[in-house]
Amino acid sequence: MTLTPSRQATPELKALVHLFYPSLSDLGQFKEVAENEMPEVPRKLLWHDAHMTVTVESHHGQSVDVGVLNTHVTPTHYSRRILLTRQSDGRVVQFGIVRLNSTFLGDEVRKEIESESTPLGRILIEHDVLRDVRLLSLWRIEPGSDLVKQFGLEKPETCYGRTALIYCNGLPAVELLEVVTPLE
Repeated sequence: MTLTPSRQATPELKALVHLFYPSLSDLGQFKEVAENEMPEVPRKLLWHDAHMTVTVESHHGQSVDVGVLNTHVTPTHYSRRILLTRQSDGRVVQFGIVRLNSTFLGDEVRKEIESESTPLGRILIEHDVLRDVRLLSLWRIEPGSDLVKQFGLEKPETCYGRTALIYCNGLPAVELLEVVTPLE
């Protein structure tokens, strides 16, 4: 597979993290990496142009639930810090920060997202929103104390993530930071 990270519109990693953390280092130490610098499982989970909801559900063989840790809302944007957990045992499989431009989505879709009960990818798929997921950067992360806590780790373990952008109906509507748990 050949994926070339898109630089046309890039979510700024620091800007996404600063929505919920005073500094990037509060979440972790980030280093941009190429796909060949990642172990097989994180590469499979992150190096693609698909929704993470679909990818982690396929990998774990079951549906996932979203848990919203907190939100940040402005007149034009809705942001949330989330965990995806397996339905069978509640195990955390992904941490994420999502910022969406709510002016690019219809009222019904926006209201369902803001209800905080369903993963974003599933909502966009179920509402047949024309979407294009663009992988932007891959990251090796030495997690900070909050990420260690969210993943339920006893000590920091290297994990991997990505920044991506979702175009909805041709418009850059959703910025993402997605980090998969190192417990594979």
